[in-house]
Amino acid sequence: MNRDGVDGRWTAEPALVLVDAEDRETGRSEKLWAHRNGGVRHRAFSVFLWNGKGECLLQRRAAGKYHFPGLWTNACCSHPGPGETAAAAASRRLREELGLEGVELRERFVFEYRAESKETGLWEWEVDHVLDGRWDGDAGSLEAHPDEVDGVRWASPEEIDAELAGGGDAMESQSAVLKEQAAGTDAEK
Repeated sequence: MNRDGVDGRWTAEPALVLVDAEDRETGRSEKLWAHRNGGVRHRAFSVFLWNGKGECLLQRRAAGKYHFPGLWTNACCSHPGPGETAAAAASRRLREELGLEGVELRERFVFEYRAESKETGLWEWEVDHVLDGRWDGDAGSLEAHPDEVDGVRWASPEEIDAELAGGGDAMESQSAVLKEQAAGTDAEK
C-alpha cells in the first residue's frame, strides 16, 4: 500500500519497536503515540553519507513533517519495523526518501537519544543505530520525496560545526550525533 496513493516507491510506515535501555524489544507502538507525552523509548536509525571530499549529505526535513519540520539533518533517520534490521530499514528509507539505492552501509555505534520538538511538543526517545556509507553523487540529482525532504546538500564537517556553534537554529536537535560524526568520522568511506 502506498502512503500517498501516488508514488509507487512509497510504503506505509511499520509499527515502531519499543525497547529497553539495552535495545531489547519490549513491545510495539503506533508511531505518533510513541512521540507524545515525553515519548516512549524505541529503536531508530540515523544514516550519514560521506563523499570523497569528506562532506556529509544533509537533508532539510519537509515543512509538513510532524516534528522537527524544516530543519537540516543527516541523510536519513527513521525506525526499523518489527523483524527488520537497522541496515535493511536504512536502505529502505534511503530509497523512499531520496530515491537512492545500492549504498553500502555499516553500523558505527548505538546510543540513546532524547529531545523535544519545542514547536510541536513531540518527543524523540530513541536507541539510535548510527550507520554510515559513501556516496559520491550530485545532491541535486536525488529524487527526494516532497512529503519527506525540502532540500539536499553536501556540507563539510567545518560547515556543520559552524552551523551548530551558531546556535543550531537550522539544524535538528540531534546535534550531538551530527557533531560527533562531523568531528570524528574518517573520510575513507
